[in-house]
Amino acid sequence: MLLIRAIVRPEKKDEVLAELSSAGFNAATMVDVVGRGKQKGIRIGGMVYDEIPKTLILMVIPEDAKDKVIKMILSVAKTGTEGTFGDGKIFVSPVDEVYTISKGIAGL
Repeated sequence: MLLIRAIVRPEKKDEVLAELSSAGFNAATMVDVVGRGKQKGIRIGGMVYDEIPKTLILMVIPEDAKDKVIKMILSVAKTGTEGTFGDGKIFVSPVDEVYTISKGIAGL
C-alpha cells in the first residue's frame, strides 16, 4: 500500500476528488493548509504573501494503482495546459500497516 499526499490549489480540490472518485478511488482525507514553495510566496506590489492556501489530499491506495492515481491528479490539478508555479506537489510513501478502528482489525 502507498500513501499519496497531494497538495493542490483549493479551487482544484473538488475536480481532483471527482476524477479520483469516478475511477473508484473514493476514500480520501482533505485538510486546508498554508505554505509556500521555492518562490518564497507571492509578491504583489510591496506586499509579500508567504502563506499561500492549499488543500492537502491524503489517500492510501494499492501499489499497482500508483501510476493511474498520479496521472489523474497531475492532469486535473494542473492550471491550464502548461501548468504554473503553485499548482502543487505529490508525495508518495509506503504504508506498512493499516487498522480499522471500528472493527479493530488490520487491513483496508
